[in-house]
Amino acid sequence: MDATIGEREKLLAEAVQHVAAELRLVDVSILARYIAQEKHGNIDDLVASSAELFFKPGTLRYGLRAEIDLRWGGSPAVAFDLEFCHEDVTVFFCLTLAALKASVAIHAVTIASPAASPPENTERLRHALQDARLLKHRAGGADVG
Repeated sequence: MDATIGEREKLLAEAVQHVAAELRLVDVSILARYIAQEKHGNIDDLVASSAELFFKPGTLRYGLRAEIDLRWGGSPAVAFDLEFCHEDVTVFFCLTLAALKASVAIHAVTIASPAASPPENTERLRHALQDARLLKHRAGGADVG
C-alpha cells in the first residue's frame, strides 16, 4: 500500500472512530434489513445521527451504498460507503464494521487546487478533519468541547 494512502486512512480512521462506535449500537438485524431492502434513507438517517455528535452538520454523509456479510459460522460485517467533505477536501471511503474491529478504505481524495506535494495534501486533509470535528481530543485521549 502507498504510504500516503496509509497515512490518510489512519487519519480518517481516527477521526471517525466515535461514529463507528455509534453505528455499532444499531442492531445488526436492523442494518441487515435496511441494506437488503435498499432503505438508503433509513441508512442515511443512521449515519447522520451517528455523526451529529462528532462532526459539523453535513460533513460526513452516507454514500448510498452499503453491504452486509452474514456468512454461516462467521461474525457479521457491515460496510458503508461514506463521504467526508469539509473546506476544500472531499474523501470517498468505505467504513467496515466487524465484531471486533473497524477499518477504513479510501476510494478517492479530491482537493481543490491541490498542492504539488502529497505530504502537503495530507496536511490539508488533517486540518479539514480537525476543523470539522465538534469535539477536540486532548493528549490523554479524553474528548473536550
